[in-house]
Amino acid sequence: MTDAETKRRLAALALGAIGVVYGDIGTSPLYTLQTTLSHDGMKPTPESIYGVLSLIFWAQIIVVSLKYVVFIMRADNKGEGGIMALLALALRSVKGDARQRWLLAIIGIFGASLFYGDGVITPAISVLSAVEGVKVAAPHLDRWIVPITAVILFFLFALQRHGTERVGKLFGPVMVIWFIVIALLGANMIAHNPNVLTAINPVYGVRFFFNHGFQAFIALGGVVLALTGAEALYADMGHFGKRPIRLAWFSFVLPALVLNYFGQGALLLEHPEAIDNPFFKLVPSVLLYPMIGLACVATVIASQAVISGAFSMTREAMSLGYSMRMPVVHTSREMSGQIFVPWVNNFLLVMVLAAVLHFGSSDSLSAAYGIAVTGTMTITTILALIVARRQWHWSRFAVIVAGLFFLTIDFSFLGANLIKVEYGGWFPLVLGVAVFIVMTTWRRGRELVVREIKQSGLALQPFIENIAEHPPLRVPGTAVFLTANQSGVPHALLHNLKHNKVLHERNVLLTVEMLETPVAEPNERIEITEMGGNFYGLELRFGFAEDPHIPRALSKCQKVGLPFDMMDTTFFLSRETIIADARRPGMALWRDKLFAFMARNALPATAFFQIPGNRLIELGAQVEI
Repeated sequence: MTDAETKRRLAALALGAIGVVYGDIGTSPLYTLQTTLSHDGMKPTPESIYGVLSLIFWAQIIVVSLKYVVFIMRADNKGEGGIMALLALALRSVKGDARQRWLLAIIGIFGASLFYGDGVITPAISVLSAVEGVKVAAPHLDRWIVPITAVILFFLFALQRHGTERVGKLFGPVMVIWFIVIALLGANMIAHNPNVLTAINPVYGVRFFFNHGFQAFIALGGVVLALTGAEALYADMGHFGKRPIRLAWFSFVLPALVLNYFGQGALLLEHPEAIDNPFFKLVPSVLLYPMIGLACVATVIASQAVISGAFSMTREAMSLGYSMRMPVVHTSREMSGQIFVPWVNNFLLVMVLAAVLHFGSSDSLSAAYGIAVTGTMTITTILALIVARRQWHWSRFAVIVAGLFFLTIDFSFLGANLIKVEYGGWFPLVLGVAVFIVMTTWRRGRELVVREIKQSGLALQPFIENIAEHPPLRVPGTAVFLTANQSGVPHALLHNLKHNKVLHERNVLLTVEMLETPVAEPNERIEITEMGGNFYGLELRFGFAEDPHIPRALSKCQKVGLPFDMMDTTFFLSRETIIADARRPGMALWRDKLFAFMARNALPATAFFQIPGNRLIELGAQVEI
């Protein structure tokens, strides 16, 4: 590829990153300054304006630029990013320590659970803040803001099933227009009061803390709104790569955001009464309605990014064993990452509408927003530091210094938002705890089921030897038994032999393993073990970002000495019926019942592994946990 082609490809990827990655952080000027300078008795005085602008600027430099773009994005899991990919990377770094793996899993799952809170509040606050521009243009339409927002959000989620392939091509150009417009609006106001640029000096932020004390600490809960979407930089790394994301941020997005924030600050210095909506009051009256329309489109794009992220993270959680199996619909033939998860979509829609109807304004929602964002940021930092120490082999001193620097900032933001729990911060916490309980219950429940199956099963090798001594009737063809235990006799095999009195000519015990890497290497995908008596052990391995397609994987087994004719192959599977038993050790009875409910409603393993229904025999089995 020539230098010119490389540059064109880099520019195209950077444009795509502007559309997908930066939608959330790019729409944060709609509400950040308004929220920070009007809450908890704060007034838009020159001192507070300069102080808050300084905090916003340096938060974007330290948290977004230095922490995420420079540090966190180094922790790529074979090119993939996001908290689940980072969790898998951290777990690999402590592979031999079961206790540390358990602790890291708990931390990572809770961070992922908070991401769903972000997925609920981002569409609600973004679209709501855009529609609130109507109050500036036509105050008498105030009562229509919530209904209009609800309608926009309903159509946004209804369109998810059609995928983002076509709409995605428009994302980049629309967001480029958005960033250019907000930069020009800000620059125009800065030209009237260029002294506002002196707020870049961090002394103003420090002085703001000395003069305002606890009130300044509370203001951090508003400042963090300028960082919303920073997690998307890392989560979408696999789609665009590090270089395009970094290029888009430093050369285009960051300058546009700084100009708009400082432009709003310049406006407030001249007109403090504009604090009710400084973003839209930057806009000339003749352009107000077009700007409201552009803001609505931009916030829909920002919402689309976080919704797609929730879909991707759910698929990764299913593959890693932290979520029940759900139907996944691919919406693009070219890009495997473009997926639609109906259950998650419906869940988010209900929660988003509930948030809009309950809180009613972006100002009220801002208290709920910060906790989800700062909680995920803090956990991401902790996991990345573990990776830096264990996999990058940083010195203990370097990890401690980096940890003190980044975690002090993270915990400051988190602490400022925890104060707002009673004012709305409870919403993402309750949602995150609920998702956390569901994910950990599913993980623990599957462990108990596998343990019970192993304990109650027969040893395989004596069974094969007994078959050789007392051979049953053998029928032509291959039987594939899905099992989690290669050393035990699958229940489906015993039931088939007991009830049908026959055994297939060739019997394959198939185990599917999901790896802690996004994509399995070719040399680790297939492992075959000959067990004697025409019995074979077969292990198929997939990465957590792949779709486990068993028939396709079996077609590749011929190269390693185990050919399959799908028309002559029958799949046997035991479908477990979970019975909650309080007398058995494991989980609390209510969690046993929750797991049993999820197991009944989960997508069958056969559909998840894409096994054709006309080649499948399912046999029931009861498992008590």
